[in-house]
Amino acid sequence: MRLGLLALAVAANFSLPAANAADEQAQVEKITIIGSRIALRTVTDSAAPVDIITAEQLESTGMTETAKALQFAAPSYNFPFSSVTDGSDAVRPASLRGMSPDHTLVLVNGKRRHGSALVHLSGTVGKGSSNVDLNAIPMTAIKRIEILRDGASAQYGSDAIAGVINVVLKDSADGGSLSAQAGQTYEGDGQQWRVGLNHGMGLGDDGFINLSLEAHHKDSTNRAGLDPRQQYPKLANGSEDPRELTFNKLNHQVGDAEYDNLGLFVNAGKAMGDKAEFYAFGGLSKRETKSGAFYRRALDSRNLLEIYPDGFLPKINPDIVDGSLVLGTKFELGEWNLDASAGYGSNAFTYNVDNTLNASLGPDSPTRFDAGTLSTTETNVSLDASRYFDFANDSEIMLAIGLSWRQNGYEIEAGESGSYINGGYMDRPAGSQGFTGFTPESEVDETRSNKGIFMELENQLTNEFYWAAALRYEDYSDFGGNTSWKLSGRYDFNDNLALRATANTGFRAPSVQQLYFTNISTLFNPDPVTGQLVPTESGTFNTLSPVTKALDIGQLEAEISQSYSLGLVYTNNDGLAVTLDAYQISVDDRIVLSSQLTPDDSPLVAAALATTSAESARFFINAVDTRTRGIDLVMTQNMDMGHYGNLRANLAYGYNKTEIEDIHLPNVLDGLETKLFDAIEQTRMTKATPNHTGSVGLTHDLGDFSTNLRLSYFGSYSVGYSSGDVEYGDKWVTDLSVKYAATDALSFTAGVQNLFDVYPDKRPDDNNFNGIFVYPLTNTPFGFNGGYYFLEMRYSY
Repeated sequence: MRLGLLALAVAANFSLPAANAADEQAQVEKITIIGSRIALRTVTDSAAPVDIITAEQLESTGMTETAKALQFAAPSYNFPFSSVTDGSDAVRPASLRGMSPDHTLVLVNGKRRHGSALVHLSGTVGKGSSNVDLNAIPMTAIKRIEILRDGASAQYGSDAIAGVINVVLKDSADGGSLSAQAGQTYEGDGQQWRVGLNHGMGLGDDGFINLSLEAHHKDSTNRAGLDPRQQYPKLANGSEDPRELTFNKLNHQVGDAEYDNLGLFVNAGKAMGDKAEFYAFGGLSKRETKSGAFYRRALDSRNLLEIYPDGFLPKINPDIVDGSLVLGTKFELGEWNLDASAGYGSNAFTYNVDNTLNASLGPDSPTRFDAGTLSTTETNVSLDASRYFDFANDSEIMLAIGLSWRQNGYEIEAGESGSYINGGYMDRPAGSQGFTGFTPESEVDETRSNKGIFMELENQLTNEFYWAAALRYEDYSDFGGNTSWKLSGRYDFNDNLALRATANTGFRAPSVQQLYFTNISTLFNPDPVTGQLVPTESGTFNTLSPVTKALDIGQLEAEISQSYSLGLVYTNNDGLAVTLDAYQISVDDRIVLSSQLTPDDSPLVAAALATTSAESARFFINAVDTRTRGIDLVMTQNMDMGHYGNLRANLAYGYNKTEIEDIHLPNVLDGLETKLFDAIEQTRMTKATPNHTGSVGLTHDLGDFSTNLRLSYFGSYSVGYSSGDVEYGDKWVTDLSVKYAATDALSFTAGVQNLFDVYPDKRPDDNNFNGIFVYPLTNTPFGFNGGYYFLEMRYSY
């Protein structure tokens, strides 16, 4: 959890000889504080692979969402598209190095960021996990993002199995910027605009307050196919209803959700004498989204003709409120540098279902419901201390020690009664269509805490050899304790070539979401005979549930990881930098959300479900041991082309493959162990993320013009269906933008994302829901909206 904001302060004030202020700023942005407590290490000086993405690089993508911009700036970061996936349409899962979303630790200004209350349930990558919602942090507030692509549990927190993402907020004490962007897809939908304001103010002679405000609106997109099915009940004489001929068969909404987001972030610091500093940062964001569920036809038993004579498309409209505040102070005590902080974060996800009904309530059913709220809270308190001691070979060794305490809370509040009750009308289905509300039986309000202590050593023993070691012990109130360690080293053969390596262990206790989430919701599963999607009331039951206890599923246990990396770093005096890193991450007892069990599978399952309204059951279980292997290659080259301007080129390539080494499941379900983690779930874990990703970027500056060309590569991936795996082919996506600096303060950018209107492969004819689902609904790496063009204005002062 500790990251050393002292290093941040030093880096922010460090300057190198430069020809002008812009060059000086570019040099400062190369400084990293993640992965090492020794200040002023650059990316190519580090002992582990680190990416630094500046605000300018994020903005140059033309993306309006922080997480999506990060995906195109850092190929190791995966932010796949999904649609018709309930709450995951509003908070999409994101991951690093092909691991689960909850294997990445996210920090803001070096302090742990709280997670989203949402649990991904509907077939996305990382099903059963929760992740930090990076889109709750406005791009306007971000100075840079640092990505440590290495296990770092011993350094920053036990759950940093895949790596660490550190978001550094803007900290200018004067000036600011105003930006506005608007655009739409080639198809003419998905219109969106974003307005951002950043303003820095002095706080006395030695302090600052930096404010960022951002508003973002996005219309929905729709790439659904036409619905060829019969829509209306046949007439009394058995003939077809004449309305079949005039019905609008584009009745589903498959694409981006409608989106409104408003965010405010503050970052502040104030010197308290010569040896102390106070800091504070935090933010508040509110998001409303609207996405479609499955269309209910007029003839469907889930519809009432008195309310919707032509059928209806339920809309899932979550409201998400996210807030955070961190207060801290850094000070010197003798030769020690200390950092004491306290932070609080919360995320509330309220399910609203609109354009719907509860058919069991009859013609008087409401058409809008509050279906309940998920919420998380997190409190962090930490004290870190560091100092240098004399060491061998006339070097100095840095010792860092620290204490931390964290409390996580999780709450489920039931929806209004009409969203879940069975009113008994004509034996019609109960609950709000599109998303059934949380029942009083689903309500939980639980907390858990953990304490941690760490020690870290760093030493530049010789000019050529650097080493570091870290040790962390954490004790959870519900899982006991675990010790994680890390060793890292780097050897410079000469000024151009270096070898670096790391080895570490990790420990991730089940999240409070995985421990306590429970709900009964409508899922659509293929009929084994017809292949048609049919609704099923599926129950997700936590370890407190009588269903889980009746089936003797057992308590969740912590995940244990071991990671290794080995890399080469090459730089020269002509502006070329190359890093090549290989890694392996093994995770034992990995937590997954199981496949569904039905009463037909076993009398034991039938008896356990008899007291619920669920037709199937699934659980969080420690199911598998996995091994992930990969290679990351990053190359950058800066070229001075004289009268033809300057050219910056970068190439990034990542190979990543996850294999299941062992599957171990509860053995009490009459031989149903393999059904708990079936072939579809195995494919989702190992093949749903492309093994190969990469990008080639060129930035050319000439006079008042700056041109960005980026080619992004997404390798093939597979989606598991009941009929077997379907592989979707690799694609190249091209983005192009031109920026014109009208004055020193005012600039305009015109750009196109997905210039050549590339779409993913279409779903096979035998698995596209009658042609309605043209493209795969989940895990498409770059989505299926096609081309998008935009204009942006930026004014700096």
